[in-house]
Amino acid sequence: MAPRTPPTRRTRKAAAPASRRTPATSTDAVPAEQEYTIDELAREASTTVRNVRAYQDRGLLPPPLRRGRTGWYSSSHLARLRLIGSLLSRGYTLGNIAELLDALERGHDLRQIVGLERAISSPWSDEQARHFTLPELLRMFGVVFNPRTLAKVIELGLLEPDGLRYRAPSPKVLIAGAELAKAGMPLEDLLKIIEGLRANVQRVADEMVQLVARLLDHYGEGQLPPPDDVPQLVDMIWRLRPLAMMAVEAEVSRALEKSANKFLGERVAQILEQMRQ
Repeated sequence: MAPRTPPTRRTRKAAAPASRRTPATSTDAVPAEQEYTIDELAREASTTVRNVRAYQDRGLLPPPLRRGRTGWYSSSHLARLRLIGSLLSRGYTLGNIAELLDALERGHDLRQIVGLERAISSPWSDEQARHFTLPELLRMFGVVFNPRTLAKVIELGLLEPDGLRYRAPSPKVLIAGAELAKAGMPLEDLLKIIEGLRANVQRVADEMVQLVARLLDHYGEGQLPPPDDVPQLVDMIWRLRPLAMMAVEAEVSRALEKSANKFLGERVAQILEQMRQ
C-alpha cells in the first residue's frame, strides 16, 4: 500500500472540527469564519508569536476568543495584524499605529487615513535607485572622480555608501553628470550648480506644498480632518503632484531657453560675424 500523503494546510482547515469554525447562523451555504491558534495566526501574518502578544498588550490587537485554555483568533485579527505589519514597514511606530487605530474607533475610515498618508509620503518619481561599484564610477567619470570629488558627491546625497558599493537614489542625475564630465565640463563646477539648484528648487517645493499644509492646519495642530473631508484632501494632493512636477519642469525649461539665447546665442552670433568678415 502506498504511503498516505499528509494533508495540506487548506485540507486540514477544511476538515477541522466544528469547534474551529463559527457556526452558520442561517443556512449551511454561509461560509464558516476561519479561526487560528496564536501560532497559526503568527505564521499566516508572517510575524512571530512574541509580536502578536506584544500587540495585544499594547491594545493594538483585540484579545482572542477563549474556549477552554485555548485562544482562538479570527480573520479580523489576521487582517489587523497584516495592517500593523504594513504600517510598520512604512516607517510608522507602534505609537503612531495606536493613534490611527484610535481614529478608527472614533469613526474614521482607516483606509482613508492611510490613503492620505500615502498621497503625501509616497515617492514622487518612479525612478529606481541603482547600485554602482567604485570601478564602475571610475569608468563613468574617468580620472576626475577622485576621493575629494567622491566625498562631495556623497555629501550632496547623489551617492550613499552601501557596503562595498554605492547606492544612487537618482541614477539619472549621476549618469547626466558623468556624460557632461566626459564632454569636458569640470565636475566640481557641475556639483556646485547642483548644490545651488537644489537649494532653490527646495524653496519652491516648500512653498508649493505649504499651500496644502495650510488646509490641514485649518483643522488644528495634530488634529485629523473629519472623515467626510479626508477623500477630498487625498484627491487634491494626488492632483497636485503631477501639476507641481509640470510647473517646475516648464519653468526650468523656460529658464534654460532664456539662458541659452542669452549666452550661447550671443557667442554663435560672434562666430557668424567672424565668418562673414
